[in-house]
Amino acid sequence: MAMSRVLGSVAGMREGGATIRSMNWLGSVFMLAFVAALMAASPPSLAASAQVQGNDGVALLARMQEAARKLDYTGVFVYSQGEFTQSSRITHMLDGTGSRERLEILDGEPREFIRHNDDVQCLMPERKKVLIERRRTDRFPGVLLGDPSGLAANYDIDVRAGKHRLAGRECRVIHITPRDGSRYGYKLCADLETDLLLKAQTLDSERTVIEQVMFTSLRIGGDIPADALRSSWSTQGWEVVRAAVSPVDLVSKGWRVPPPAGFLPVMQVERVLGKSDQVEQIVFSDGLAAISVFIEPYDTRGTLQKKQGAARHGAINVFGTRIADFWLTALGEVPVATLRELAESTEYVPLPK
Repeated sequence: MAMSRVLGSVAGMREGGATIRSMNWLGSVFMLAFVAALMAASPPSLAASAQVQGNDGVALLARMQEAARKLDYTGVFVYSQGEFTQSSRITHMLDGTGSRERLEILDGEPREFIRHNDDVQCLMPERKKVLIERRRTDRFPGVLLGDPSGLAANYDIDVRAGKHRLAGRECRVIHITPRDGSRYGYKLCADLETDLLLKAQTLDSERTVIEQVMFTSLRIGGDIPADALRSSWSTQGWEVVRAAVSPVDLVSKGWRVPPPAGFLPVMQVERVLGKSDQVEQIVFSDGLAAISVFIEPYDTRGTLQKKQGAARHGAINVFGTRIADFWLTALGEVPVATLRELAESTEYVPLPK
C-alpha cells in the first residue's frame, strides 16, 4: 500500500548517484525501497471508472484515492513499525497550475519532497543535493496502486458500521482481507466527511499489525497559506541529480518474470544509477500492493558479497538471488514467500544474436 512509499522515501534515501552495486546487498534494500517509492505506478483517473461502481468497498477506496488527490489539506502523520517511528508534515493543494505538495520529514536527517504535478524533487540539505524524478506518485494518504477494478477478486473489503474518532475527525473503518497468502491485509480509517484516508495498518496472516501510518493533526480545506508549500531551504549552488529512466522490454531481452496471481505488470524501465550502472526494473501491482523486480549485472569480481535470501524492514520484504550472470532483487509490501516464489520462478533465456 501507499504507506510503504513513505518508508521508502524516508529510510531508503542514500546519497544521490550512489549505485546499488556500490553497497552491500542488505544496504541496497533501502536504496531499492526509495527507487520503488518513486517509480510505483499510479492509477488512471478513478472517478470515471465504471468497473468500481459494482462494489461498494472498491468504490469507497476509489473515492479515498480521489480525495487524496483533489482536496487541499495539511497535517502531521506518524509512520511506525516495531520500535521505529517517524513524523512527517504534508501539505497538498491544487492551484491554477495543477497539483502541488510538500512533504517534510520531521525526525532524523532533514528531508523534503517537493512535488509539482509529475515533477518530484527530494532535497537533502546535509549533502546540498537535489534528486529529481519525473513521475506521478501517490504517497499517504493515497491508497491505490494501479487499476482498482480487480481488487474484489483478491481481497474481501468490509466497510464496518459505526464511527471512530482520529485526529479530531470522525472516520469509518474498512477491513481488507486477502483471499490468499500472497499478500497482506489492511485496516483503514477514512474520514466520514471527505473520504480522506486518516489511518492505515498493514496486517500479516495472524492479523498482527506490522506497520501503520496515521494523521495526528489534520486540516482539510479552508485557508491554507501558499507559503506552506515553500521549501525551508535555498537550493542555490546545490548539486542537482536527475534520474535517467527509459522504457525497456524485458521479454525481448530474454527475461521471463512470472507475477504472483492477481498481480499485473504496470511498468518496465531501465535506470542509469550513478554515471554508468544500469538497473532494469519491472513493477507488478494488484491495485493495493506493488512488487518491484530489479535486475542488474552480477559483479563477478566478488567485491559485492551479495547474500542470497531474504531481508525485511517493516512490511517491506526483499529477496535476492543470482540468475546466470545477473543479480535479481524482488522487493514489495508482500510476504517474503511471494517474493521467493517469484524470484525462483524467473528465467533468463538469452536470445540468439
